[in-house]
Amino acid sequence: MAEKIRILLVKRGNLSEAELARRMGISPQNLSYKMKRDNFAERDLKTIAEALDVDLEIAFVLPTGERIS
Repeated sequence: MAEKIRILLVKRGNLSEAELARRMGISPQNLSYKMKRDNFAERDLKTIAEALDVDLEIAFVLPTGERIS
């Protein structure tokens, strides 16, 4: 997930992690820790999506291709 967030930062205007942290209302150190550990709660992902003005889709996908959102 951390790699996807880094890609989003580039695509949303080459933003820094520090800028994302500011937009999320958390310290850059806190975000850096989450990125290093690749440890994000669903609420973190929602906050990141809001901060970057993107949609977030979370779903389980069965082997048949059926999506459970």
